[in-house]
Amino acid sequence: MSKISNISESPSTKKLTMCFFGIFFSYFLFGIIQEWITRTDYGDLKERFTFTYCLVFFQCIANSIFSKLILSYEKQKNDGTNRLLYPVCALTYLGAMLASNEALQHVSYPTQVLGKSIKPVPVMIFGILIAHKRYHKAKYLAVLMIVLGIVLFMYKDKKSKPLDDPLPNHPFALIGFGELLLIVSLAMDGLTGAIQDKINGSHHRTNPHTMMYFMNVWSCFYLFFTIILTGEIFEFTIFMQKYPYVIVKLILLSILGCIGQHFIFTTITNFGPLKCSIITTTRKFFTILGSVIIFNNPMSSRQWLGSVLVFIGLALDSKYGKEIKQKN
Repeated sequence: MSKISNISESPSTKKLTMCFFGIFFSYFLFGIIQEWITRTDYGDLKERFTFTYCLVFFQCIANSIFSKLILSYEKQKNDGTNRLLYPVCALTYLGAMLASNEALQHVSYPTQVLGKSIKPVPVMIFGILIAHKRYHKAKYLAVLMIVLGIVLFMYKDKKSKPLDDPLPNHPFALIGFGELLLIVSLAMDGLTGAIQDKINGSHHRTNPHTMMYFMNVWSCFYLFFTIILTGEIFEFTIFMQKYPYVIVKLILLSILGCIGQHFIFTTITNFGPLKCSIITTTRKFFTILGSVIIFNNPMSSRQWLGSVLVFIGLALDSKYGKEIKQKN
């Protein structure tokens, strides 16, 4: 009969705190630069940067170079990881991102944010089903409280006319196509987390920069064919020739992306994809909450309730968040 025991060796709270703030600040600045790139009117014609695939492609190139440089200075050990898992993981990762972006063509931005707020749930479910993860009962309650709290905090009452919907009269919106895309995106998030659990399930903990390198290299491979087949690379080239100063913004964005991914993959390999999904999900919550506090914006009773649920959930997660494993 097997005995259940908590993992005896767990990464330090100090490292987790460092990863949280690293992710928070790098992606906070990343979001500002990205909005600066995509929302600026360029030239007399007031053109916009709309080359999403190319933007992600060059970020993946930068991430690959960054992780390879770090690996070249580190003493690499064979961690026993099945390298065939990386192309599958990169594919599900890109699938989640593209489905989420496409969903914005059929649902409003607040709806998309709410949908992605429950990301820790599929990550936990797929981790249990595919990677055979087990957690303390309080862990399930903690994740549920965090997700419910974020949804309550970010939910906006619907107006009579959804002015924030990019395509309010789109026929697909009537049959829930955007919501279907969000479900696909969340399923891909769950699969990505489960595969990362599998990658990180070897006897020796996977090097974060090894995972970062292979996932980004495979992402580059998929995106290269995407930008060629869609013709976006040619439009992007013409745009860059007209506005070459945009390259400075892209370089700055890539640097912040590299720093953010360093902390992302450090969190995944040391604490697991579920912990990482909780951090990335609560990041937006803390950003909005900080804005509310700094600028003295009023909060509704629903938002106060959501905030309380998030903090209680985080407290439970910090106490009972360790994975449970079986010992024969």
